[in-house]
Amino acid sequence: MRIGLLVLLCNAVVFTALLHGLLRADAAFPPPIEKAREVSREVVDADGRLLRAFATSEGLWRLRTTSRDVDPQFVRMLLAYEDQRFYEHRGIDPLALLRAAGQFVSHARIVSGASTLSMQVARLIEPREGRSLLAKVRQIVRAIQIERRLDKAEILDLYLSRAPYGGNLEGVRAASLSYFGKEPKRLSVAEAALLVALPQLPERRRPDRFPKVAEAARERVLTRMAVSTVIGQGEAERAGGEAIPERRLQLPALAPHLSELALRRDPTRQRHETTIRRGVQHALETVARNAAERLGPKLSVAMVMADARTGEIVGEVGSASYFDASRSGWIDMTRQVRSPGSTLKPFIYGLAFEEGLVAQETIVEDRPADFFGYRPRNFDMSYQGDVTVRQALQLSLNVPAVRLLDAVGPTRLTVRLRRADVRLTLPAGEAPGLAIGLGGAGITLRDLVQLYAALANQGAVVRLGDGVERQPEVLAGDPLIAPSAVWNVSDTLAAVLPPRGSRRIGLAYKTGTSYGYRDAWSVGYDGRHVLGVWVGRADNAAIPGLTGYDSAAPILFEAFSKSGIAITPMPKAPPGAVRMAQSELPVGLRRFARTASGLVTATAREPAPLIVYPPEGAHVELGALSGSDIAPLALKLQGGRAPFRWLANGRMLPDTSRRRTTQWTPDGAGYSTLTVIDAAGRAASVRVFVE
Repeated sequence: MRIGLLVLLCNAVVFTALLHGLLRADAAFPPPIEKAREVSREVVDADGRLLRAFATSEGLWRLRTTSRDVDPQFVRMLLAYEDQRFYEHRGIDPLALLRAAGQFVSHARIVSGASTLSMQVARLIEPREGRSLLAKVRQIVRAIQIERRLDKAEILDLYLSRAPYGGNLEGVRAASLSYFGKEPKRLSVAEAALLVALPQLPERRRPDRFPKVAEAARERVLTRMAVSTVIGQGEAERAGGEAIPERRLQLPALAPHLSELALRRDPTRQRHETTIRRGVQHALETVARNAAERLGPKLSVAMVMADARTGEIVGEVGSASYFDASRSGWIDMTRQVRSPGSTLKPFIYGLAFEEGLVAQETIVEDRPADFFGYRPRNFDMSYQGDVTVRQALQLSLNVPAVRLLDAVGPTRLTVRLRRADVRLTLPAGEAPGLAIGLGGAGITLRDLVQLYAALANQGAVVRLGDGVERQPEVLAGDPLIAPSAVWNVSDTLAAVLPPRGSRRIGLAYKTGTSYGYRDAWSVGYDGRHVLGVWVGRADNAAIPGLTGYDSAAPILFEAFSKSGIAITPMPKAPPGAVRMAQSELPVGLRRFARTASGLVTATAREPAPLIVYPPEGAHVELGALSGSDIAPLALKLQGGRAPFRWLANGRMLPDTSRRRTTQWTPDGAGYSTLTVIDAAGRAASVRVFVE
């Protein structure tokens, strides 16, 4: 009895020591699971769909895949074919081992294997050089270690991500995208069977090299009794008749410039999310590539499409072809500063509308003019004479635009553009001049789209996101241009005829051509989205005959039409915005011109100025009697010819103004006389009592 107890005790000690040793060994030599989880970095669109993947450090296309990413039918077929008792064993399947051993003894060769999915994962994360008994034992030990550390779902996910499919393809997603051109979420029975069959002999069964061998391997999967039970005999027969894909497709490689930006921002992140929409991106890239081929060698095309309400970039093309060295395709032309040509003209007209200087049907002169030595000329070197403001903007006439810019002031234009967080690039040490209205400044395509987004957004300004990390932002504060003025600009641009060969689709758009035919632009928008197009050479070389209307505008209309984005109607006119016939305009708005002295001329019947607020004899309470700070008094007038000079009690207020509204802060309580004098020397006065 004592001897039996002693033997049991010794066995327990030995077992405990052995178990302790195994646990110590397990802890000292763990399987390289973390390293095995290295996968390709991915850039995905707003809906999580793959835009571009980057190979691993080993040069492999290994896309992270989970059981949720694949067709459930595929998982059932995989387990039925490879490991029927996957959810029951702990890394090794004793029944499968006994079966394989018996077949080996009876046939004197290996008839079938006994590898579980866990053992296969062990082999995948630590590839063996040969098929020896020692290698198999090591694989079994590793499988047990893996089972101790991971649950079944994690083991299955590792297999789905690392199963070999020939060449540098690993994982079900990479194989499905390469052979079928789609994600493995929905696979046909034939496709699923092929993906089950390939990992056993991935190089010998590659369908792009050995389609007959691949077809035979697929047939073996379909005819396996366990698999047939899963899918049904009739379905297996039908699947056997489907063709084998005989070529390997390229993995998605959309938005290359944006993808590179994402990796530079955070090289360690595996999955980079963007605001891009894959369908839009694919359409824009296709249009850009085809357009560049039509236009000629060395030319490139860049595009930016944004949601004007949210500021999200939904499509961005940095060049016609990223890998085309002849077009310097690696340069992202959406971020390069170039001359905008005439594309800033809508903002000049917008300020003029806002100031009340002109209406759409106001007559403006298109004749040779000299602005203190600056002599702008029209693109075609001809002049139209008297034209309406609407015609001048639609025809992109240079002289009328410079006349209006001279009236509103180039500095005021650049300051106003800063409301949209856009700063024009000027020559070092130079102040804004009249030339900026015709392209004498630098701007990027992204910034230009940001400006036009305000036109599509009824004047509200939004800072575009960068598509990756910087979030879009609706900027607080005053609108870029008053909504009524924006409506006048949009109403004018929406009536411009589309370029030759394009159909009218409801866009307001403007074109531009930089000096020397170096840049061609076209920017268009509907009630929601804005798209900007640039055409030119990355080296800034001249391209004879390159124009915004002939080169960039057709691309704009084609890209907008093929983007898949439905056209949003333009918003209705805001209160106070109306297009009036010239005969209905106030006399002062029927013609716009400036004399050599800089004063605005008018017709002989132009009314004299009239102060409409405050009215004659009014008592206005501004806090003067209470001893507190005196509030300013708003002054408003009608008629007259700008600029206006205001006087209070005979003393001139500091500045002249083209506005018909201003403010005056009185010195104290009591009666005051307010006088306004217009450019023609006509005056109007009122007497008010300040309380």
